[in-house]
Formats: sequence, structure tokens, C-alpha cells
Amino acid sequence: MTYLDYSATTPVNSEVIDTFVEVTKKYVGNPNSLHKLGIEANNLIKAATKQIAELLNIKEKEIIYTSGSSESNNTAIKGIALKYQNRGKHIITTEFEHSSIYGPLNYLQKLGFKVDFVKCDNRGIIDISDLKKLLTNETILVSVGAVNSEIGIVQPLDEISNIIKEYPKCFFHVDMTQALGKIKIDLKNVDLASFSAHKIYGIKGIGMLYKKENISLEPLIHGGKSTTIFRSGTPMTALIASFAKAMRLILKDLDINYEYITNLNNKLKEGLKKYADVYINSNEYCIPNILNISIIGIKPETILHALEKYDIYISTQTACSTGNISKSVYALTKDEVKATSSIRISLSHLTKEEDILYFLEKFDMCYKELKL
Repeated sequence: MTYLDYSATTPVNSEVIDTFVEVTKKYVGNPNSLHKLGIEANNLIKAATKQIAELLNIKEKEIIYTSGSSESNNTAIKGIALKYQNRGKHIITTEFEHSSIYGPLNYLQKLGFKVDFVKCDNRGIIDISDLKKLLTNETILVSVGAVNSEIGIVQPLDEISNIIKEYPKCFFHVDMTQALGKIKIDLKNVDLASFSAHKIYGIKGIGMLYKKENISLEPLIHGGKSTTIFRSGTPMTALIASFAKAMRLILKDLDINYEYITNLNNKLKEGLKKYADVYINSNEYCIPNILNISIIGIKPETILHALEKYDIYISTQTACSTGNISKSVYALTKDEVKATSSIRISLSHLTKEEDILYFLEKFDMCYKELKL
């Protein structure tokens, strides 16, 4: 199998599975229970939380465990909006976000909130001057993805944060889902940040929201004791422990992995340049893990299924998107044809050079057959 869809989800690291199984078998108590088994489970969660906090250089009390980034994004956006709506009802985002950002924003618009989209330049980078124009004393939240999930564009978070700091009533939320484990991240200039385990070789069903300790939220889920007052539900002992293991493992060789994946990305781009109707949408401001291309004249799902016959797996858009057009590609290129004919190839430190060569060989065959 040649798996090239790591940005959709990653295979679970065997060490992470081992941790999950061991904890599931050994720690059977409800972490909220007062008896010995509950205390043991609760202590393990505290130890895992301490490890995550140290890895991200944050405080333990600033971690809210969720089911994944979609819940984290919803909790951050709805939580801030509903808690601080007395300050204002204006929110700013971009045209490069995940559907779990647009979903809660659409919901809030029905409640009377105003949402503006900041302009981005021809590289896909936020236009700082336009952000300055949009920010007002009524703005309570700016939500930006650190790394775009379809093209891989990296936003200048520190520069954005410096502008937002001029408005003390405004919070800065960053969707870090595609950034963790791929590039170095720093949360000191961020108020809230979303993460998910299944993007870093962890198990599906666990994620977290980082929230600075002095910020409050209206909870998305009410009722019942948990690790925090901002998210009710029985704490997921084994998932939390496995999340900590996944994070520790993926951050261990960050620089080495980045260089290795960059080399693979360059080989892939070099091999695709020879096709007249193939356009590379990802640019030099993108992480090497993602390469987005448009194949003019071939439908994305057609090439996807053609490659699938050779046991090669890619993506047409981000896995959670809807519709036939890539909003991110259109936002970048302003070209509807490119936006409706794009595919995403996503790489990993697990990808081998022979995977790239095999993909290019079979892509050439499929391209020629489908172009007839």
C-alpha cells in the first residue's frame, strides 16, 4: 500500500496502541470516583497532562481534553462568543479554514454575530493591513489556522498576534491541527489552540483545546465532573495517556523529519512538472507535508479512484470538506477550474522514496489513460 493521505489521518503508532491497551486493562476505575481505582486513574491522567504541558510549554490547568479538533474549534469559537458577547459580536477569520471553523461561525451568525473574512495575498498569507482595518473595539475573536489543511500554507502567527494585542477585548484562536508534529509551535502569543491526536499517529477520539488560564468559556458540553469545568464527561483515561505518548514521540525528531519530508516533496514536485495540465498550488510558504495540485481536464475523484486500483491513496480535498470545489484553492488561485480539479498528496516521515517513485510511475499511467 502507498498511503499518501496523512493529512486526513495517520496510522496509529504501535507504541501508542500499546499504551492505550495497557492503560485500558490496568486502570479500570472512573477517574471521578473516590475509591482507590478512581484515584489511580485520576493520577495517571494528571501525569499525562503534566507531560503534555511540558511538551507544549504551557500550564496543566490550561488543557481541556476534547474528542478532537472539531470539538476543540467549536468549544473555542462558541465558548468565547457566548461568554464575551457583552463586549461585542464581531469575529474575524480567513477563507482558508477547516469546516469545523465555518460551522460554528455560521451558527453564531444566526444569533446576530458578524463575521468578516480578512484578505490574503497571492501567497495565501494574511494581509496584515486588511486585518488592521477589520479590527474594531467590537471584535472579540480572531480565528486562524496555523497551517491550511488543503494546501499547507503557514500563517505568520506572531505578526498576527502583535496586531490583535492592540485590542485587549479580542482573543486569538489558532487551529493547530495540521501544525503539531510538523513544524515548531509556540503558544505564548496565542489565547486558544486546537489539537487532535489522530493527526500525530494517535488514536481517533481524543484531542485538546489549549486555553490561557485567565480566559473563561461558555462550555459546549454541560453536566458532570471532569478534568475541567469547561468540558463535562467522564475523563478518557486510556485516550489521554495515549495522546501524551503520541505527542512525545512525534516531537522527538521534528527537525529530522521536516528535512526528510522536504526532500520527498521536492522529488514529487520535480516529477509532476513535466505535465502541461498539472499545476502545483502549494508554494514556498507551505509545509512540505502537503502538496496540492490541480489536474486540468480530469476530475479529482476520477484520478483518485484510478490510483486506488494500484493501492495508492490520496485525497481530493480535506476529509471533512463538502461540495465539489476546494474553497482554499479558489481563495489562493481565484481560478474555479483549478479549484474544482485539485487533489492533495500528503506525506509523512513514514513515506519512503520508493513510494514517491511508485506514485509517479502510476500517476503517469493514469494521466495518459484519462487524457485520451
